[in-house]
Amino acid sequence: MSGIVAELNSRNLIFQVTHQNLDQIFLTEKPPVYCGFDPTSSSLHLGSLLPILGLVRFQRAGFRPIIVIGGATGMIGDPSGKSGERKLLTKEEVLSYSHKIEGQLRRFLDFESGAYSAIIVNNINWFGHITLIDFLRDIGKHFSVGFLLSKEAIKSRLDSGISFTEFSYILMQAYDFLYLYDNYNCRIQLGGQDQWGNITAGIDLIRKLRGKEAFGITFPLITTASGKKFGKSESGNIWLDANLTSPYQFYQYLINVTDQDVISYLKIFTFLSWEEIEDYMNKVKSEPEKREAQRRLAWELTTMVHGKEAALMAKKASEVLFGGEISGFTDQILEEIFFDVPRAKFSFAELNNGLDLLQGLLSCQAISSRSEGRRLISQGGVYVNNQKVSENDRKLTINDLASEHFIVIRIGKKKFFLFAFE
Repeated sequence: MSGIVAELNSRNLIFQVTHQNLDQIFLTEKPPVYCGFDPTSSSLHLGSLLPILGLVRFQRAGFRPIIVIGGATGMIGDPSGKSGERKLLTKEEVLSYSHKIEGQLRRFLDFESGAYSAIIVNNINWFGHITLIDFLRDIGKHFSVGFLLSKEAIKSRLDSGISFTEFSYILMQAYDFLYLYDNYNCRIQLGGQDQWGNITAGIDLIRKLRGKEAFGITFPLITTASGKKFGKSESGNIWLDANLTSPYQFYQYLINVTDQDVISYLKIFTFLSWEEIEDYMNKVKSEPEKREAQRRLAWELTTMVHGKEAALMAKKASEVLFGGEISGFTDQILEEIFFDVPRAKFSFAELNNGLDLLQGLLSCQAISSRSEGRRLISQGGVYVNNQKVSENDRKLTINDLASEHFIVIRIGKKKFFLFAFE
């Protein structure tokens, strides 16, 4: 039976590891493992799933996961992966973001499994009680300036400039690891590939002050086949907060990944078995037009992030443009699906009295004359909410609403119109 590190390796989930034989080291002992998340915005994004699922995989392998919310480090700013100084957040912003991110993280891990139950802690709870003098004497004394300058996150910023504030970040994260070692026997830290310097600093501190060995694993930066950062759309990050990126938008981003990327993402971001992944690999080769692998990826991740009910609605919405049923939607979802189609406005009074469909089509210039409309209907080319219209005198009523205020009209296969009622 392979260990957790072998499993991560097989899914291309390891960028660096401090010891290649970690599975042997932890064959009998399985100490807690931690990963930190700084509250630098109100939501985590799709790329954040990599370390989150790393903790989930460790938990399933029998390790207790510890989530560290960076209430203190978030006040400082991690220079890793940044070309310039971060904008400092206020205490109120960091506190608010901390609560929101904690709520998101609680969706993914099991907090009720006894010895393996996940723990969430906030590093403001220990940094808030340390004086500057004590920190410089007890922690800063063990880091030479040369050692810090050798770290990539700092070295890469020397030309563009780095403040003493961000320069000190690495010491704070190193102390996080020491604190978790002392209080939870935590001996493994996970992080993105840009966190290697921070992780190894903590390992060195534990070795110097406690004479014990700790370990680190970093995950690779995930990109598309074209080199674009995974989780980035044309409009920015794909967020885990439904108010910032709706479940439909989240689902659409994933269902539109390329054939070159989808199998890799199934390995990295899902818990599908190797047999299932190989089956999708064959389907991508033999029937790429069906996009079954993309549909599975979108379903798995949307369910994981937003829940089954939201995933079902997102799936249903994604099928609308291909003739799927249009009913029971919200205005928001229909506006997201049909954001760029022509629309016509009517009153609810007209709808209550029975709005003449042909007149409505004339209003939004979907047809040029009533005779053209009747011809299209006789040819089976007019649809109300994707249901074919057969009567020339079809009246729209309140029962035709697909959401609170919209009815969707289709002419032919792909020409959509929105009737909006006020």
